[in-house]
Amino acid sequence: MKQDRREFLMRSGCALGMTALATQMRHFGLMSAMAQEAKSERSDVVPSDYRALVCVFLAGGNDGNNTLIPNHNDATISNYTAYANARSAQGLAIAQASLLPITVPRMGGLTYGLHPSFGPGVAGAINNGIHELWAQGKMCAVTNVGTLVAPMTRAQYQNGSVRKPYQLYSHSDQVGQYQGGRSDTESFTGWGGRIADLRTSPDNPSGLIPMITSISGAQLFTAGQTTLPLAIADSGTSLANVLNPQGFSSSAANQARLAAFNSLRTIDLSSQVVAAASDITNEAMQANAALQTSQEVTVVFPNTSLGRQLKQVARLIKKRTDLSINRQVFFVQIGGFDTHNGQITTQATQLGDVSQSMRAFYDEMVAQGVADKVTQFTMADFSRTFNPASSGGNVGSDHAWANYHFVVGGGITSADFFGINTSNGTPFPTLTMNGPDDADNGSNARGRWIPTTSVEQYAGTLARWFGVPAGNLSTVFPLIGNFSNTDLGFLVPPA
Repeated sequence: MKQDRREFLMRSGCALGMTALATQMRHFGLMSAMAQEAKSERSDVVPSDYRALVCVFLAGGNDGNNTLIPNHNDATISNYTAYANARSAQGLAIAQASLLPITVPRMGGLTYGLHPSFGPGVAGAINNGIHELWAQGKMCAVTNVGTLVAPMTRAQYQNGSVRKPYQLYSHSDQVGQYQGGRSDTESFTGWGGRIADLRTSPDNPSGLIPMITSISGAQLFTAGQTTLPLAIADSGTSLANVLNPQGFSSSAANQARLAAFNSLRTIDLSSQVVAAASDITNEAMQANAALQTSQEVTVVFPNTSLGRQLKQVARLIKKRTDLSINRQVFFVQIGGFDTHNGQITTQATQLGDVSQSMRAFYDEMVAQGVADKVTQFTMADFSRTFNPASSGGNVGSDHAWANYHFVVGGGITSADFFGINTSNGTPFPTLTMNGPDDADNGSNARGRWIPTTSVEQYAGTLARWFGVPAGNLSTVFPLIGNFSNTDLGFLVPPA
């Protein structure tokens, strides 16, 4: 059967199966073939060494209240008794004896506890988890973080004098605000993608793959306006096959089709859409050629979705020199955190996977000699209510707001709590429903902590370490000027 040129291109493009081609077709109107022309040369002084950010997204909204728990009974600060009184009756409190203790210098040496799944006692564990990294000074917590348009007190939340994030407590909207890096309006690009827009030209001028890569499909976080992300499969697929053209066997007929396809991609380049599609395909094929040889990682990763995603990230980092890459941003994701019920067992399993996978990745970075150049950090939709939902074996929690996040890597300044102080003068909220840090009011208050640290302040600190100059932060985070402190201090600043 005869095929016209358009049909041939469509069939061949589909046959390529290159996720890089698919992830940004929806952005042709914004991206266009003028993308390269839109890049501006910048002379800002930034670190010259290799650096990478790895976003670990806990989809569904991890319950921070059962992830980072007071392990002390100091009378002046929210303590274990306050936690247990709020959660024990319904069966959602974690026994104090099972907490993994951490000492927090900034909080006067008070002891807090991590969820027991962060240690080695997880079924199928292959290492000691990330709890051990706290004692090594390679892990810290950023506390009471959430989506904000501007700093907000409880009184301002209740009287409406400060604008609230839109669609607060909605999964999709809060995910969009965490990944988009702004809470005043819907964003069509992510802050990871905007970093790539800003830094690809000066940092990766001859890179064979994009600066930003998702191992979890197309995500808002990775979407830029003038740069394309790469979206590839996890380590179940070798690097040699993640971009390998499909449907072109070694037979004479198929090789003739491939030659014809390559020739057709040089025609009609006066059309912006055709030129853009050809450019994307060319980049994918060049990257595919560079990925045909690679060296396997040495650390054993969990055979879970998250473990395989992080293993693939580690493979790409190990290949960085051959790919001419000096800066990389990655996105991986684990779901299952929407624990309205059955939280005790579900969260334990999911956090065990997070801990084991992030620890394996850290150990691999140590083996590669870049542990201080690669930083993992967590994000999630939101936290969950301090007051449980239901009780007994079915107990869970509902959508809330401010959460605790973890940063892992050799570039951490200290194992401590970082963030803007709450009503009690510390970065940890007052664990009192209808109290000074609760967005809820009256007898129906459920403990939805109002953030004191914005997503922009958290992400901005990561971006500055990565090499985004302070003067360019507003390009990546349009609302960051609403917040006075744009460096929370948990990472060693660029030299």
